[in-house]
Amino acid sequence: MRLVGIGTALALASLGLTVDNLRRLPVPDPAARPPGERVAVLVPARDEAAGIGEAVRALLAAVEGWSAPVEIVVLDDGSTDGTGARVRELGDPRVRVLDGVPPPPGWLAKPWACHQLVGAAHTRTGVFVFVDADVRVAPHGLAATVDLLRRRGLDLVSPHPRQLAEGGAERLVQPLLAWSWLAMLPLRVAELSSRPTLTAANGQLLAVDAQAYRAAGGHARGEVLDDLALLRALKRVGGHGIVADGTDVATCRMYRGAAELREGYAKSLWAAFGSPVGAAGVLALLGLTYVLPALAALGGSRVGLVGYLAGVASRALAARRTGARVRDAVAHPVSVLAVGALTVDSLRRRRAGTLRWRGRPVEAAPGPPAERRSEQRSEQRPAA
Repeated sequence: MRLVGIGTALALASLGLTVDNLRRLPVPDPAARPPGERVAVLVPARDEAAGIGEAVRALLAAVEGWSAPVEIVVLDDGSTDGTGARVRELGDPRVRVLDGVPPPPGWLAKPWACHQLVGAAHTRTGVFVFVDADVRVAPHGLAATVDLLRRRGLDLVSPHPRQLAEGGAERLVQPLLAWSWLAMLPLRVAELSSRPTLTAANGQLLAVDAQAYRAAGGHARGEVLDDLALLRALKRVGGHGIVADGTDVATCRMYRGAAELREGYAKSLWAAFGSPVGAAGVLALLGLTYVLPALAALGGSRVGLVGYLAGVASRALAARRTGARVRDAVAHPVSVLAVGALTVDSLRRRRAGTLRWRGRPVEAAPGPPAERRSEQRSEQRPAA
């Protein structure tokens, strides 16, 4: 009974944090004017032929009428389905297609793709905007994103796109992406703090000041969670960044169906909590806060019922703000259990060395010894 009370107290505290975060959550201005500086929109794409045309057309609509120079660069990352050809068929001079090369030792595919894209951008670019190929940006989305970056004096801003979820597995898991940082991370403190643990970002849509990006060393070579690693690198050199409400800025259908969702989360959840011990601690805390009260409520516990309703309310408020289905919040304890199962699966497969994504290993092969020593010295350098 005491544990139920502790879990309920934590659920109520999480609900309070959700309410406060929703009040403080930055919202891009849909009426923002186009930027007055050069912007590079960078799109890494691998085997995205089915949707890349729609994605690029949305980007072109979003930069229509801009007076400042803007370029859209799509990196065809070793696709086997004609992704690059689909982009070239659009025939728009504002779009360039870059044929990527395989990642060298020490690099993972996504950071390496972003590194190549930055290298292909104009040297006078003021802002890099990274957009995943499964994201559909609204007509005002890019201008609003860059405006928020500059208006708040930030080095990085990450508007969280509205997650499109169809089918039971997607609806069970995908809404937790936004809920997790709304319910567990004090956003204002995270914006001002240099602590790496107080970090949230979503690489699906991410704008970063070009000078700050270079000062931070760019994308980390071997990081699976490249978006979080980039923001942490910026913080180490005195930069600041935030996650924002991107519900009306962009949409994303991240995974399609249970099988793809399982594979997608397997590639990254093992790294989400720092270590297997960290993962066990976080999963235990989530179970205590959101699962145990619900189980106690089923047994007639009024305290457990309060805890369950607090968790549902937190999830429902996040869903209403981010465009998810509010009614799915009633299954919140099941969603938490599903994420726990996905995390265990990810850790198990990583230990077995079987993690792959789109035909490539998830963990990078080690680079040459001299290169690794150089990286270690860079990581130990004091923050500016």
